[in-house]
Amino acid sequence: MSLKRMVAISVVVLVVLLAACGEGGSTSLPTLLADTPSVASATSTSLPTQVPTTTATQVPLTIPTLIPSATQAPLGGSGVILFTSNRGGSYFDLYLLDIASQQINRLTTGDSNTFPGPFSPDGTRLLFTGFGLVHSYIGVMNADGSQPQDLSQNPDSDEAFPAWSPDGQRIAFTSRRDGNNEIYLMNADGTQLKRLTNQTGDDFAPAWSPDGNRIAFVSDRDNAAGVNNLYVMDADGEHLSRLTNGPEIDFSPAWSPDGGQIAFRAHHNGAADIYLINPDGTGLVNLTNNPAEDWAPAWSPDGALLAFQTDRDGNWEIYVIHTDGSAAVNITQNPADDQMPYWK
Repeated sequence: MSLKRMVAISVVVLVVLLAACGEGGSTSLPTLLADTPSVASATSTSLPTQVPTTTATQVPLTIPTLIPSATQAPLGGSGVILFTSNRGGSYFDLYLLDIASQQINRLTTGDSNTFPGPFSPDGTRLLFTGFGLVHSYIGVMNADGSQPQDLSQNPDSDEAFPAWSPDGQRIAFTSRRDGNNEIYLMNADGTQLKRLTNQTGDDFAPAWSPDGNRIAFVSDRDNAAGVNNLYVMDADGEHLSRLTNGPEIDFSPAWSPDGGQIAFRAHHNGAADIYLINPDGTGLVNLTNNPAEDWAPAWSPDGALLAFQTDRDGNWEIYVIHTDGSAAVNITQNPADDQMPYWK
C-alpha cells in the first residue's frame, strides 16, 4: 500500500470514528506549542491504524463542470488557515498558516493524532478531534493553541466532526455513544447533550447553515452501508430533506457564508472532486474536475475562495481555488501530508 493511500485512510478513520492509538483506556490531551514559528518539514510516516476503504458500484452521472478562468487566486491578505500535518513527526498535529506572510505556526505536539475543527465565530477558540489510547473525543482550545479541554468527557465512545453554531453557543458533532454514528448537540461548554438523529445507519459530519436554523450532514440511511448522501434538517432535528440521491459517496459538507450553496466532496466515478449544490438539492456542479483526490472543502469568510486538500502533487497539500473553479494554488508546498483546512 502506498504512503499516499495510507494517509488517505487516516482521514477515513474519522469517518468511521475508530480509535487510532493502540490499546489502553485513558484520554490524553495534546501538548500545546503556542506561537511556534516556521516549523521545519519532516518526511511523512505511516499512521498506526489503517482502515480498508470500500468502493460502491458506480453509475455514470452527467454533472456540469465549471470552466476555470485564467486569472490567479489572490493569496495576500486572505486570512489564516488551520490544518493538520505530519510534517513534525509520526503523528498529525495542528498548524496555522498565515496566507499573506506564508508563516506557519505549530499549535500541538504529542504521541497521538489531532485533527482540526472550525474556529469559534469570534475567532478566539477552535474545536478539534483528539485521540486517546482507544477512543476519539471532541476538544476545544484557544486559537493560539493554549488551554486544551476535553468537551466529550466520555472515555467509552468515539466522537468527531465538531461544528460551532453561528452564535457560538452550541456545538454539533458525531458520536457513537449509542452504538452507531449519530448527530448530537451540546452547549459550547459540553453540557446539555441532545441527540438529533436516530437511525440504524450512520449520520455524521454536521455543518451549520449561516443563520443557525439548519444543519447539513452525511448519511447512508436508505442506502447500502457506506454509500453516503447529503441531507439537511432543522437545527432541532426536524424536517429532514435529502439533497443527493445516487450511488456516489458524499462527504464533508460546508455551507457558504451567504447560505446559498453547500460545498462537499463526492466520489462519482473514481477519485473524489469538490462539488457545489444548492440547499434545496438543485444546481449540482463539479468545481474541481481533477483526476486526483480532492477532499475537505472550506469556505473563506467572504465566500470568494475555497480551501481543500488534494493529492494532485503526489502527497496531500492544501490548495485554494476561486468558487468558479479557477486558479487553484498550492499554499502549503511541503513533502509531508497537509490535510483538513479550516479558515479563520
